[in-house]
This record gives sequence, structure tokens and C-alpha cells, in this order.
Amino acid sequence: MTDLAPETELPRSSKLKAALLQHRALSRDGLSERLFGMLFSGLVYPQIWEDPEVDMAAMELGEGHRLVTIGSGGCNMLAYLSRSPGRIDVVDLNPHHVALNRLKLAAFRHLPDHAAVVRMFGMAGMRTNSCNFDRFIAPNLDAESRRYWSGRRLDGRRRITAFNGNFCRTGLLGRFIAAGHLLALLHGVRLDGITRAKTLSEQRHYFDTRIAPLFDKPLVRWITRRKSSLFGLGIPPQQYDELASLSDGNSIAPVLKSRLEKLACDFPVAENWFAWQAFARRYPRPQEGRLPTYLRKENYEAIRANAGRVAVHHASFTELLAGKPAASVDRFVLLDAQDWMSDRQLNALWSEISRTAAPGARVIFRTAAERSVLDGRLSSALLDQWHYLAERSRELGVEDRSAIYGGFHIYERKG
Repeated sequence: MTDLAPETELPRSSKLKAALLQHRALSRDGLSERLFGMLFSGLVYPQIWEDPEVDMAAMELGEGHRLVTIGSGGCNMLAYLSRSPGRIDVVDLNPHHVALNRLKLAAFRHLPDHAAVVRMFGMAGMRTNSCNFDRFIAPNLDAESRRYWSGRRLDGRRRITAFNGNFCRTGLLGRFIAAGHLLALLHGVRLDGITRAKTLSEQRHYFDTRIAPLFDKPLVRWITRRKSSLFGLGIPPQQYDELASLSDGNSIAPVLKSRLEKLACDFPVAENWFAWQAFARRYPRPQEGRLPTYLRKENYEAIRANAGRVAVHHASFTELLAGKPAASVDRFVLLDAQDWMSDRQLNALWSEISRTAAPGARVIFRTAAERSVLDGRLSSALLDQWHYLAERSRELGVEDRSAIYGGFHIYERKG
């Protein structure tokens, strides 16, 4: 006799119990998917969470390159313009992100100077921003985006007035970060304390003594065992499973602790605007640290001059590429979107990428887990057309100041 009977020989009661458990699991997953979809239908990212300087190094981005990228909060698209690419096509299925990308482009083109741009997107409490929108931006904005930003929120105020306060605290991500701060305060910890550290050793001490112990608290461990706990980061249920698989016991808390440790300890806080977003819920002031790449004065003139080279599309990546000629794109930026895709969607996307890729084209993307999402999923006929730059991917992954991803990946077109 074997230790386990064949499935067909299981007692009827055992079969019914197994079927019921499977049904409950599927029902929970389905509910999680629907909840995530509902939350993701609004504004999610007031700013993007991928390091554009790592992106540009990975792409070896140069003058005249033709890019297709996912929009998200629009920060990286603008940073890419500092390298004078020939054209950027921005795609996003979220209409709120489409409106945000178009607003940022119009602001660079039509606000009077760099200081006005920084007040609009890099500072809090600037009550003149909505007036500047009415005077300089709205007359030069497409009708759909103008209606969006002039539209009313639930509190009766126009959407554009969010920039009079602190826009970084809006959206699903902004509310998620606020919830994290509240949870820390319930345990007597102020997360913004780390931004006052002057050295990496001081940052390490604050993390080890104040922030790290939070992940051992029963309430924190209870919350992070639920897939919905990371919806505010834009992490869907299937991406949560990828993260949970990286730790013993399929708990997400050790993974989150490790990612936050990198954000807090691996880079000087004065040089990491992602750390300011996470720990202070704002960008640093001039005397405190560096602004994001797209808001720095040295990049302003190039971004302003090149803003007309961008087209923002309410479409999927695959859909946009399907309308492009063969060999017409030099660089592809997928963010972490592939973590969400089925095998069918992944192969359809890379079929269009391979068709439209120019000689020497590069694709960059991030993953929640460490390994490439293409392994074992993309057909060999497509994968064989690309070379994986493994060593360079690892080097730049270490340098990514956003710190929340497990892997950074670069693929280059063969031939």
C-alpha cells in the first residue's frame, strides 16, 4: 500500500471538504481582485516609484531615441526628456494618470519659469497653484484634461486645488503612506525622524532601533498577512503572492522590512527623494536634500524644450505597439506591469515588442520578486530574439533608490 490513496479513492466527505476549501480560496481571490480593481480605478500614483536615473543608465538613453513607456505619475517621462529623445509615447489605462501626465507636460511648456514648476509639483501649501493653472495651463490644455482638473471632487472643490496643498498625499499611494504613518504612531514611532539623520550610520541606527521593531508587532503582522494590505502600493493579489513566496511561512512582513531597510539605510537620505516621500510624505526643501530629477534646475530648459515630443495615450502598451511600424521603437519601459499579466498577455506584449523593436533596442522593467518574470513563461521563439543583460541588471538594481522592487531587468535586441 502507498501512504496516500489516489484521489478517486478519497471518501466522499473528504472530496466535498477539499472542493469547499478550494471554492472558498477562489472566492477570496476573486473578491481581492475586484476590490483591487475598484481601488485602482481612481488616482493611484501622485508620483512614480521607479528611479529615473537608473532607467536612463540602463537604457543608455541618448538623443533621438524613440521610447514607449507607461505613464504612472509622469515623473520619469519628464526626466527622460532631459536626454533629448526623438519621441516618447506614454501609455496608461488609468484616465487619472493620463490627465496627470498631460498636466505636467503643459505646466513645463506654459508656466513662466522653473520656480513656478517647482511650486506646482515640488512644494506644499502653495495656494497660488490653482490660479497659475487657470492663467497659464488651462488655456493650453486639451479639452478632456481641462475638464478633468476643473471638475469637482466629493468635497465640492476643483481637482486642481489638490496642488494648493500637498499633492503627494493624494491618490491611493498617498493614503497608503498616511496609513503607515498612523500605524507607526500607534506604536510610538515617528517615521519622519529618519530624515533628520546626517549620516548613513545615523540612518541605520534610527531604522534598527525605531522602525525595524514595528514589523514584529502583532498588529503589523496581522495586517500584512492580508493581500489587501498592499493594494495602496498598487500591488495586486498575484504580485502579493510573488512577494510572500520570498520569505519563510509566506509572510509579507520580512519582505517589507527588507525593502524598507534598503530605502532607509542604503542611500544618504538627502539624496533620496523616495525616502522623503515614504518617511516625511513630501519632497525635501532646498536646504534638506535633492528634488526629483525632473524638478532640478539643471534639467528644466531641456525638459521644457522637448515637452512637445511627448504624446500621452489612454491605451495599453500592446494596443499602442500594434499600431506602430516594424523596427520603429528604440527603448521600452514597462515598469512592473508584467507582474500582473497572464502568460497569454505576456506573449502578446512581447510579440509586439519584438516586431517594433529597432536594432539594438532595449527593454527595461522591474519585478516584485527577484527573478525575471519572463523565465518559463515567454515562448522560446520570442525570448531567443533577446539577450538578458544579467550583470548590468544586478548592478543597477542595487542602485535603485526607490528600493521597493526585488528585481531590475534589462533585455537587448539581438543582432
